[in-house]
Amino acid sequence: MARIAPKLGEMNDTPWTSDRSAIRFDCVRSTPAPLPPPGEFASERINVVVRGSGPDVILIPGLSSSRDVWNTTAAALEGTHRVHLVQVNGFAGAPVGANGDGDVAAPVAEEIARYISENHLDHPAAIGHSMGGSIGMMLAARHPDAVGKLMVVDMFPFMGAMFGGPGATAESVTPIADQIRDAMRMAPQGVVSDQTRGMVTSMVRTEAARPEIVEHARLSNVGTTANAFHELIVTDLRPELPNIRAPLTVLYVIPPQAPITPEQYDAHMRASYASVPSARIVKIEDSYHFIMIDQFDRFMSEVRTFLAS
Repeated sequence: MARIAPKLGEMNDTPWTSDRSAIRFDCVRSTPAPLPPPGEFASERINVVVRGSGPDVILIPGLSSSRDVWNTTAAALEGTHRVHLVQVNGFAGAPVGANGDGDVAAPVAEEIARYISENHLDHPAAIGHSMGGSIGMMLAARHPDAVGKLMVVDMFPFMGAMFGGPGATAESVTPIADQIRDAMRMAPQGVVSDQTRGMVTSMVRTEAARPEIVEHARLSNVGTTANAFHELIVTDLRPELPNIRAPLTVLYVIPPQAPITPEQYDAHMRASYASVPSARIVKIEDSYHFIMIDQFDRFMSEVRTFLAS
């Protein structure tokens, strides 16, 4: 999860909390099996559970999200694929571990690279939502031989442009990011504000799924969330995109609160990924940020096309 009202319009100082029916979202909760040999993966930043068998697919959730946002996706894939569901420490009640201070996304990307290496995964596919998409881009750009293909679900390679405008740089948006982080750190732990509830409403079109996303936010560590959001604002991955050798698919929506026209939003998305001319960029209609919940059938159609490519 990770969206705030952009500076393509107006800045909001509340985190973009993270992920059609209530049955599909809430009830597909089989207990995942632990990762089989070669042994458990010890990490202070992530934990991973595995479902199914077959070609490997890694699912990475977004800011303040539980891996549970991928439950229906995993259920749809586990008959044909081995699905690795990542939980980022500090989010949705997971122990904070090493994610209590400093950056979160970049170290998590390194841990996933280590996970791939230590478990001898053969060019797994990676699918990341929101901040998970940023982690996926870091993983594929900084470890280009580790990933077989990458899908980014509704994330820009430089979120700072949403706060500082088209000419923004990491340096120019740092003061804004600092202010947002400081404001977020002041929020009481375990309390969800009306503003956060409103933000979830703008990110999840499926009403029945909203309470669980709100609960993920409530259980997330305030400091971890604040640091991670700051990192996302000031990290510009556009110069690194040419390092990605894996086929890249980007799914996106036009958010209901977008302060620019749909045509401008489409153009901004295409321009953001212009350095990867082979990227497949797909707009999903009638969905908010959590595409895998709001438009599950369309999402799975795109996932199957992506995995078959």
